[in-house]
Amino acid sequence: MAAIDGKTLRGKTLRGTKPDQERGGRLACRLGLCARGWSRALAARAVESKGNEITAIPELLARLALEGAVVTIDAIGTQEAIARTIIAKKADYLLALKENQGSLYADVADFFADPALASACGEWRRIEAGHGRIEDRLARAADAAWLAERHPRWAGLRSIAAISATRTDKKTGAASTQTRLYISSLPPDPALLLAACRSHWSVENNLPWRLDVTFREDQCRIRKDYAAINLARMRHAALAILTREPTKIPIKRKRLKAAINPQFRTTLLAC
Repeated sequence: MAAIDGKTLRGKTLRGTKPDQERGGRLACRLGLCARGWSRALAARAVESKGNEITAIPELLARLALEGAVVTIDAIGTQEAIARTIIAKKADYLLALKENQGSLYADVADFFADPALASACGEWRRIEAGHGRIEDRLARAADAAWLAERHPRWAGLRSIAAISATRTDKKTGAASTQTRLYISSLPPDPALLLAACRSHWSVENNLPWRLDVTFREDQCRIRKDYAAINLARMRHAALAILTREPTKIPIKRKRLKAAINPQFRTTLLAC
């Protein structure tokens, strides 16, 4: 699994002096591709804004050997040209859908809203508990041959999926449900599609969060030339080294230990 996701370096603006956009400054972004189970980007590219990811993603994909991989991207990367690039690389894709996809989104939404059609879909459910809540995820998948006929410019389109996540707070009992729609070049296997989505969410949630909490990336005010992007790459490398070290202590404590213990630093570099 290979997840493509962007992260804004919020403490760095391309012009202006403030870390937000109050004075018209644009936030610098880093677009990266990460593999499941890794704590660093396999490839990265600096972009000026989230909108620029649309043109940056094909350039990032062109650098990589992706044969046999499953590439997952948020709705901003759900573009016909990106799908063609992935298929040309002999890889598969799982792309999120949102309303801005127009008739493509409407067709998929109408399909899963029809009780008769939805009831004929393959299903896979996974229930997990942790962090004070219960999460019930239901994946429904169907063959998309009819959709490929209606939208022939989407290369390799084979399946559609609706993934519903219900989160229930253990203390209050309050529950919320969110349903996301996807198109994919994978077969309509709900277990496989749910695993690919979970892989993307894992990278999206864990890697940026760890960079912000452990390395305080969003508070970094360095902004001269390419310094912000170069430091971001160094943080990724440092996080990967700290993660590989098998001691079961928090990453923050490993950083402190590495700063004061030369022997531990040598151990880290040898991992």
